[in-house]
Amino acid sequence: MKHAMRSLLAIFLFSSVSVLAQKATDTPVIENVDAKKFNELLEKKDGILIDLRTPGEIEKGFIKGSVMIDYTDKSYEKEFAKLNKDKPTYVYCAGGGRSGDASTYLKEHGFKKVINLEKGFNDWKKQGLPVEIKK
Repeated sequence: MKHAMRSLLAIFLFSSVSVLAQKATDTPVIENVDAKKFNELLEKKDGILIDLRTPGEIEKGFIKGSVMIDYTDKSYEKEFAKLNKDKPTYVYCAGGGRSGDASTYLKEHGFKKVINLEKGFNDWKKQGLPVEIKK
């Protein structure tokens, strides 16, 4: 009887730990990174890259592969709703403020992993990382 109870307790504990570990991996995450780390992560090509700046700001350059969603325009919510919440979502703006806000919004709306360029596109350029210009 004592052995059976120990076995049941062991099974229960193992099951509980497994369930908690699964829930921990399902918890949405925001990762704030610097420009160099952001660039390294982008090289994986495993998610979607979103430029949250205005059209006027984008004219000065952008990161190749970016989808432009103006965070100052009310339509951003509709645009975000079209995205795959299960893929990593990389976000940036000019200095990190809008992308920080957008990261919180995305996390609250079920996006699994949001990677925020902490100091924004301005720091990206300052670090000498590649910039595309619309033609």
